[in-house]
Amino acid sequence: MSLSLPADPPTARSLTGVVPQILSSLEGRGDWFPPARSAVVLVVDGLGRANLSARAGHARFLAQRMTKRDAARTVFPATTASALTSLLTGEAPGRHGLVGYRVRIPGTDRAPNQLKGWETDGLDPLTWQRAEPILEREAAGGRPCFVVSKPMYAETGFTAALQRGARFVGAATIAERVDVSAELALRHPGALVYTYVPELDTIAHARGWESDEWSAGLEVVDAAARRLDAAMGTTAGAVVTADHGIVDVPRHRHLLFGDGDALVDGVRLVGGEPRMLHLYAEDGAAEDVLRTWRDAESRRAWVMSRSEAVDAGLFGAEVDPEVTPRIGDVLVAARASVAYYDDRERDKKPQNMVGQHGSLTDEERVVPLLRLGAFA
Repeated sequence: MSLSLPADPPTARSLTGVVPQILSSLEGRGDWFPPARSAVVLVVDGLGRANLSARAGHARFLAQRMTKRDAARTVFPATTASALTSLLTGEAPGRHGLVGYRVRIPGTDRAPNQLKGWETDGLDPLTWQRAEPILEREAAGGRPCFVVSKPMYAETGFTAALQRGARFVGAATIAERVDVSAELALRHPGALVYTYVPELDTIAHARGWESDEWSAGLEVVDAAARRLDAAMGTTAGAVVTADHGIVDVPRHRHLLFGDGDALVDGVRLVGGEPRMLHLYAEDGAAEDVLRTWRDAESRRAWVMSRSEAVDAGLFGAEVDPEVTPRIGDVLVAARASVAYYDDRERDKKPQNMVGQHGSLTDEERVVPLLRLGAFA
């Protein structure tokens, strides 16, 4: 059947182009950003453009900097592992291989978490993530490259998979991170500094982006961005962007499936996340699984086969043959305010999440691309 999927505008800027364009600006030939001596990429996890616009009163500095052109589209799935890897490799998930939150290791019945599975499931950061990290390449060429993030991320497999080559600098608070980032950018001509802020996403998952706690967290981010802009002056540039936006899904909008439910017939393994499922079928059952889910959920979700998703370019213009079997036989991407949970899982804590993401809606895929310092 013909799929009716949301189309990216022809002029849409992709998150995959952000770091390559910043590097071009450091060489005086960028299309998106004016020349700068060094640059900071400030990634605020979970800060969608729609979320920022709706809470502009709590982010007066960032909101004042946001015009119609100051946006980018993140990758699909709109989830942290896929998006940050695309940002820091310049490649779509079909090339780098992190095609979701939980992804099947081909030939096994394991679908490890792509953020933590390096430690728990033995994913090799040098091979499972298949693209060359930009920071590694640039550092090897002599460019000063830095990662400024929470100290707890210093030795993780995910950090090694996409941030290797850079010097890691731990800083506990958001204010400390922007201060350190500005100092590094100003002290090292030609530097590329990647700065990560996960706090807002953490609040959104626990309380929702419409909560008072999230608004308070946004005020902290806004003050830090203002601080970074002032520190950068007119010689160093900074970009504020994100990996995805957030949709709040209250518990009464959770759709649970489990034993005895037709939706699990022929499903061998469930991966992905609540708003973007990867369904891995039993041998020979993929068509039946697709038909069952399409009949039941097409009003609330885009339900498609692996080949339909690949042909539509959802994972990028090219999907590496070794990446293809990591993608579910059937994909279920929520378009309504719903979330899908496999209720057979013993751990019910994920069902407490309020803020969610992963799917194709503009709320999840359109993120800010704001310019500070020399880029403004």
